[in-house]
Amino acid sequence: MSLPTWFNLKINAPHYVYKPTSKLIPASVPSKLNQSYTQHFECPNSLIPPADQNVAAIVFGDGSNSRLYPLTKRRSESALPIAGNYRLIDAVVSNCINSNIRKIYALTQFNSASLNTHLSRAYSSARIGNEALVEVIAAYQSPEGKGWFQGTADAIRRCLWVLEEYPILEFLLLPGYHLYKMDFQELLEAHWTNRADITVAVLSRTRDNDTEFGTFQLNSENQVIAFKDNPDKRVQNSEKSNDISHDKFASMDIYVVNKEAMIKLLTEYHPLANDFRREVVPGAISLGMNVYAHKFSGYWDDMRSIEAYYRANIESIKNTNKAYCLYDKDSPLYTLPRHLPPTQITDAVITDSVIGDGCFLNRCKIRGTVVGMRTRVGDGAIIEDSVIMGSDTYQSGRAEEDIHIPIGIGEGSRIRKAIIDKNVRIGKNVKILNKENIQECNNEANGYIITGGIVVILKGAIIPNGSII
Repeated sequence: MSLPTWFNLKINAPHYVYKPTSKLIPASVPSKLNQSYTQHFECPNSLIPPADQNVAAIVFGDGSNSRLYPLTKRRSESALPIAGNYRLIDAVVSNCINSNIRKIYALTQFNSASLNTHLSRAYSSARIGNEALVEVIAAYQSPEGKGWFQGTADAIRRCLWVLEEYPILEFLLLPGYHLYKMDFQELLEAHWTNRADITVAVLSRTRDNDTEFGTFQLNSENQVIAFKDNPDKRVQNSEKSNDISHDKFASMDIYVVNKEAMIKLLTEYHPLANDFRREVVPGAISLGMNVYAHKFSGYWDDMRSIEAYYRANIESIKNTNKAYCLYDKDSPLYTLPRHLPPTQITDAVITDSVIGDGCFLNRCKIRGTVVGMRTRVGDGAIIEDSVIMGSDTYQSGRAEEDIHIPIGIGEGSRIRKAIIDKNVRIGKNVKILNKENIQECNNEANGYIITGGIVVILKGAIIPNGSII
């Protein structure tokens, strides 16, 4: 499916200019193995927004305190690869496109080079005049603000001069590194029906540890009564709460905010606030503003840890209600087309896996694994229950002769329950199995760590022949 013709991108950052050349593609309907991307569909008319579209999405790249290190050592959380061909930011932007949100601002700061490049290359397709756009606003310094963005509220306040350029009525605030599918039109309709100043998306059913973004206490009309940030224990959902009229629900850190309310909150009531969730939202509640909640019951993961990232990738292989669906025709996932050749499979045995484009899989065995683009797997290698991110480039034959260990997974190597970052060179007969079931180990100097029992091989690491991890 090609990108809707109303979609366009502009970069607004000092010394950052990009001339768009690419178009978007969504996930195709898979065969038994997702080996290559070959199918394209025309955009349905339902994706074309009404002429009076009046909502702008603000997507935050991430913060400085990443929970996914070392995967975020040189990239932001939003730029992390997911499910072989995509990045986390693609899920959020695709939600906006599929919900007819035609103005999207991406506010980026920490380790943002990869994210900015991906956004500018992926979402720079067809345009109609200057009306529809995605605009990347990189962190900057000015006479009024000489430091970096100090938080989400500070970032919005310092970018109001850009955000006020267009005649919109509502802002949709979105973290760029959560994995979920949501029809934002339902959220917006609830916001308008309630004539709310702020509407927050909450989980209708709370799992363990789903309260990192705080909990909202609601009355029977879903109006927010109180907010508690980072509770010490799991909250009860509506089926278990003893007080039916005042239930508590976990926040998704997604908000719809009236434009005039946003300006007043950030410039008049809380001009020094840095964090929108911890300072501005509680302030709005205390001021008596109309703050409501919208309950969401679908799949959602906030990628709070390496374990969560690993689980989301592995679950993407399974076509179940508990996993993020890559193959939904009604809500496609868009990304950058790399124009890679089909994956070449030679006498390999592959089961229950997702294979990215442009791979070379030679006489190997792969089970329950996500294999990223341009991955090379040598003869006799066995990979199980792992996430292989792949490579940024192909090596030429001459380069492979000059390098003792080429990029990819060498002959006879065995890998189980591991995350292999990009451009890793794994030699021959390497064993990454964690047989001793070590839960935590920091051996970054030698190119790997272990967290939650998952071995993580750092980007660009070299694992010599015969190594055992």
